[in-house]
Amino acid sequence: MANAPFHRAAIVGTGLIGGSFALALRKRFPHISLVGYGRAESLERARGRGAIDEGASDLAGAVRGADLVYIALPIGATIEALPAIAKAAEPGSLVTDACSTKTAICRAAKEQFRGGAHFLGGHPMAGKERSGVENADADLFRGAPYVLMGPEETAGERAKEFTGMVRAMGAHPVWTDPETHDWAAGIVSHLPQLLSVALANVVQNETDETGLPLALAGQGLSDMLRLAGSPYEVWRDILLTNTENVSRALDRLAQTVDHLRTRLASKDIEQEFQTANELYKALRKQS
Repeated sequence: MANAPFHRAAIVGTGLIGGSFALALRKRFPHISLVGYGRAESLERARGRGAIDEGASDLAGAVRGADLVYIALPIGATIEALPAIAKAAEPGSLVTDACSTKTAICRAAKEQFRGGAHFLGGHPMAGKERSGVENADADLFRGAPYVLMGPEETAGERAKEFTGMVRAMGAHPVWTDPETHDWAAGIVSHLPQLLSVALANVVQNETDETGLPLALAGQGLSDMLRLAGSPYEVWRDILLTNTENVSRALDRLAQTVDHLRTRLASKDIEQEFQTANELYKALRKQS
């Protein structure tokens, strides 16, 4: 149990990510007071999970008095909420977000946070295909990269304190700039999601009235399609705010698929398997 550098946290959006962050705070920093903001039914479920102490239907009321504000809303809703949050946030407090793209968020935050509260863009590289606070997990971030915006060397005291909290949750802070984040996330997060969606559509369209080929599917296909269970509502704003990077990633995938197609009848394809095997092993060591 670590000492908490923050005393009161406002969780703006008590779904999977906001709820998991609140539960992680509850587990490791139990003396922090937690107030949630969101829809009434979501707040009720969050209280039921023990993720928050109280709920607020008014955004300014939730933010006021908090020295940490954690925004876990969709990207569009986050951008819309930033002016009200910036206006209500306490001087010296830290406001951070968990959105999956960073360029649009950080550009909007730069316009709103010009003094008083500090803004730190963030993105925990963790999640589940099922949303909602009922699926929240205090250990969701454990072992995962937690991306933070800006050079670490110039981070303010509040940002450093938040970084310490991220480490206490078992996550690995990674510092970068918004544009680099969106390029990288487009390849390792957004592309796999669309690949899973595309594969699901191929299988569905190929399955006939006898149930084949889906009836022959084993655990391998289920593993590949796990991401296909993620709802479009989660991905809509991500794709809208990272279109160029995702499009480029899809182009690279299409080129690679074409490359594999030309080698289907050749032993040269063994090298592609070896490269894939090595990357998989490296990824397993990293996790």
